[in-house]
Amino acid sequence: MASLLPLVLPLLLPSVNAQAYDSAERGSDAFSYVQPLNTTILGPYGHSPAVLPSPNATGVGGWEEAFERAKAFVAELTLEEKAIMVTGQPGPCVGNIEPIERLGFNGLCLQDGPLSNRVADYVSVFSAGVSAASTWDKDILFERGLLMGKEFKAKGAHVALSPVAGPLGRSAYSGRNWEGFSPDPYLTGIGMYQTIMGHQAAGVQATAKHYIGNEQETQRNPTYNPNATLNTVVQEALSSNIDDRTMHELYLWPFADAVKAGAASFMCAYQRLNGSYACENSKAQNGILKTELGFQGYIMSDWGAVHSGVASVEGGLDMNMPGGLGNYGTVTGVGSYFGGNITAMVSNGTVPESRIDDMITRIMAPYYFLGQDKDYPTVDPSTGYLNTFSPIDTWLRDWNLTGPSSRDVRENHGERIRQHGAAATILLKNENNALPLKAPKSIAIFGNDAAEPTQGQLNQQNYEYGTLIAGGGSGTGRATYLVTPLVAMQEQAKEDNALVQYWLNNTLIANSDVRSLWIPKEPEVCVVFLKTWAEEAADRESLNVDWDGNEVVKSVADVCNNTVVVTHSSGINLLPFADHPNVTAIVAAHFPGQESGNSIVDILYGKVNPSGKLPYTIAFNGSDYNAPPTTAINTTGIDDWQSWFDEKLHIDYRYFDAEDIAVRYEFGYGLSYTTFNASGISGAAASESITSEPEDLPIVPGGNPAYWETVYTVNATVSNSGAVAGHAIPQLYVSLPSSAPEGTPVRQLRGFEKIYLEPGEEQTVCFELMRRDLSYWDVVSQQWLIPTGSFGFDVGFSSRDLRDRMEATVVSS
Repeated sequence: MASLLPLVLPLLLPSVNAQAYDSAERGSDAFSYVQPLNTTILGPYGHSPAVLPSPNATGVGGWEEAFERAKAFVAELTLEEKAIMVTGQPGPCVGNIEPIERLGFNGLCLQDGPLSNRVADYVSVFSAGVSAASTWDKDILFERGLLMGKEFKAKGAHVALSPVAGPLGRSAYSGRNWEGFSPDPYLTGIGMYQTIMGHQAAGVQATAKHYIGNEQETQRNPTYNPNATLNTVVQEALSSNIDDRTMHELYLWPFADAVKAGAASFMCAYQRLNGSYACENSKAQNGILKTELGFQGYIMSDWGAVHSGVASVEGGLDMNMPGGLGNYGTVTGVGSYFGGNITAMVSNGTVPESRIDDMITRIMAPYYFLGQDKDYPTVDPSTGYLNTFSPIDTWLRDWNLTGPSSRDVRENHGERIRQHGAAATILLKNENNALPLKAPKSIAIFGNDAAEPTQGQLNQQNYEYGTLIAGGGSGTGRATYLVTPLVAMQEQAKEDNALVQYWLNNTLIANSDVRSLWIPKEPEVCVVFLKTWAEEAADRESLNVDWDGNEVVKSVADVCNNTVVVTHSSGINLLPFADHPNVTAIVAAHFPGQESGNSIVDILYGKVNPSGKLPYTIAFNGSDYNAPPTTAINTTGIDDWQSWFDEKLHIDYRYFDAEDIAVRYEFGYGLSYTTFNASGISGAAASESITSEPEDLPIVPGGNPAYWETVYTVNATVSNSGAVAGHAIPQLYVSLPSSAPEGTPVRQLRGFEKIYLEPGEEQTVCFELMRRDLSYWDVVSQQWLIPTGSFGFDVGFSSRDLRDRMEATVVSS
């Protein structure tokens, strides 16, 4: 059957990749990765087979009543109204679907993004995805999604363009990794599931994005000839070429969790996937998402990601955003490929009207399922004045904005954001119990990340002064207030009757004898605040901290024997100063949201015992990471931007383990002010007969329900062996038997729990393993298979801190 054909396996073919690291200009970890034309490959580039037609939704999975209401709504629409329902228009929100007043439909408001309602006032800025993942806390992930959803709804937004599983984090340098959760698909899958459940529990539609293979920013869109009268493409966007097994076990894994959670919508990505633009890739959209995974919602485009009309409609795209002209039209001077073209497609018989009907049914089913047709808040009128994507003078209609303007929807969310930020903070080094601070009387604070931004609320890449709480682009947020580290530490110092001195000029610090700055004598502790920017539409050039941060630390630590370093970063930072004997503690705080300063003070002073864990691996050198973004090509052909995912399953810790590469801090690592142990591991099958192949059951959202059934449980005893109460996060890693196909990772995360333990207390933790957790994707039979032989089960506190192990056979003989 065409819908079951695997993606072509380009990674089995040889490649001629070239990689060079430009250490002279940008530091030892900076890169310029040139992807030449793969001249050894005969035939086409990565290729996706056509899967047509686009399957109709059925409402299965609990949406049956909403589905019937959606069908009834569609039956009342004219063809012109149907075109309106699938095409965005300029309006007050980032994305807008016009009302159909005669049917009582008030339209749809779609708003960014994954950490805040970006185009709004009086809203909260929550922690970024990378911070949320660092909590390894399912309850926090859900609560964060719920509180965000409440704010979106109260502002009148029907759809939150959140959460993010693409990029997953194939490359350490990708500019948008911070919007998502982790390069580990299991951890990201939990983040997606809990966030979506939270958003939709609040009554707001969640959007899983960017589907799929959107793993770099460079050349994510086509290059056009600026001198041509028409929008002539010089080179197409980069093609992410991914084999079928890698697709399922890495990049699709968290999106499957999103479907299982009942996500209302998916957003297709900018780049090409195996040769076809993601928003018209029928294999990915029709074959995998709508058929294999049973997705019942709608697929919207990323803004300006549509490059065809009929091909996109047939390929599974249901909604074209932003649709109209405005500032974010499809390409300069061109309107939507949908709109009036939809009526033409149907009228001339190119596309059956039933396909358009299914598109709208998919759009309306979650609208009814979440009760958005009943007493839903109107769009806050202030939104229209804040929206720079489609300013008021570009609107094609009067949106009749009513209701209170500039509504304050923040409630007590700042308190929760503070707790979320502290829970996400990772203690990487703590020599001689330097932390927690014990009410020091003399404190010196260094670094341009410590204080208030001087050029607007959100510090930008080229803004030297000011703390970072979020990255840039559509995934950012604008805080109504910001608690900086400097202010929070000064407030704590007041309580302790302590002296606080501070220097914020990194250039001055890096090039000065720091001893000449402080008075009257060496402080008891020196705290250095560093930052690293990242943003949409650009990949990172370096994994070092910004603004000469390494030199700042050296300058301070050379003369201060108790130097604590705090980083607010978009993700991975190389930490060469970790070896400095006077750097007694290192704390990674990522982007914690508007309560940033309070969150870090809670950790530094021991009000909260740190429990955050790394959602990625920190290597010794930038060149230790594989799979850098493709930043240039040596040829000029229109299709020559190709990125071959030839590392397959081996990204992040999977790669470091497969190659036995030493790392500075491994995946899952994070210290506490106490110590924990894990022992007594045991396992048991859920039934007497577990087969390698799953039972063939009717598809529901998430795919074959058999994949989600618990087949094995592992128990372990976790104890607090220290003197301080705190949260332990035991982690379960599974090694598949040798009968699994070549290229299977050494071990993979397949469970974690967060538990609170008093000193001396112990608890038994149970890890429930679903069939998918113990399987590999078989490209021949196109299903998840449990391999035969002996599995390895390791429980510990990071991917390399494994405390107890057992081996067992899962498949019954």
